[in-house]
Amino acid sequence: MLTRNDLVKNPELAMEKALGALAGLAIGDSFGDAGRVPENHQNYGMILTFDKGKCWSTDDTEFALFTAKMLIDHRGDPTYEQLAKGWLTYIAAQDDFPRGGNSEIEAAENLKRGIMPPESGKRCVYSFSDGACMRISPVGIVCAGDVERAKELAKRDAEVSHYRSGVWAAQAVAAAVATAMVSGTDEEIVQAAMDCIPKDSWLYDNMVHMLELVKQAQTDFCGAWMALHDDYCTRYKAAVEEAIPQAFALFLLSKGDFRKGIILAANFGRDADTIGAIIGALRGAQLGASAIPEGWIERTGYPSGTCLQFTKGLTIRQVAKDLADLIC
Repeated sequence: MLTRNDLVKNPELAMEKALGALAGLAIGDSFGDAGRVPENHQNYGMILTFDKGKCWSTDDTEFALFTAKMLIDHRGDPTYEQLAKGWLTYIAAQDDFPRGGNSEIEAAENLKRGIMPPESGKRCVYSFSDGACMRISPVGIVCAGDVERAKELAKRDAEVSHYRSGVWAAQAVAAAVATAMVSGTDEEIVQAAMDCIPKDSWLYDNMVHMLELVKQAQTDFCGAWMALHDDYCTRYKAAVEEAIPQAFALFLLSKGDFRKGIILAANFGRDADTIGAIIGALRGAQLGASAIPEGWIERTGYPSGTCLQFTKGLTIRQVAKDLADLIC
């Protein structure tokens, strides 16, 4: 495994890793969202690469870019007050969120009422959603190799809109990305995530069961694939107790292959865009941008502002560079 100091001494490697993680998130988001489009099912059955149509970003990428902006604007250490101000300026000021998640919409409403974090997250009906997980990977990028710092920054970010399991899951993803940034093994990456989750929680139990299903998949992939859906299915598909174990399962089942992880996520159904965004960020951070298939970074490198208007005009490559600079 690398160390954080290895990245500090090698800005080109830091950029390779940061771009891999952020571009991987955007690719997984777009791929997963496209996989749910009825026309794609009719035309292809399975999604194996980008089609000839337009790529777009959803709330997963655009909220991640917001988290990145908060980190960049505040030198990698935003406070609760700075995060709340950022939400009010760039999120709550919009009239609506065409692709925003319920947890983010409620958090914005709480902030407009004057309810500040962490209370804004506690008073959110959807505080157990994977909405914080979808946006948290930039924290793992700037905290490369520093899991404890990743957990603290993820807690601050997540508590604007989430509580308990919604926060633990965000910490788990941030810690996993921080470990992937220094080329941790798949097992080390998953263990970093599990160490963030209380052992007496439903989420932890589901993560343990996930490991059992991944082991089963070595001899019965199809049976494990069905169980990864059936054993976790909740009425709200974005619940972390469902989506996060599924994301880490597909990460493990992709066995070091970026393309395979994205394909598994895109064809998974349920909350495929968030699952894909997490897998893409993890594998991209671990392997670097050079492991991403040719052309995929450029296809998703220019956010559309579909959810957060301020993101239109940003580029994934420049934001990744700014995050990498916070490492070095």
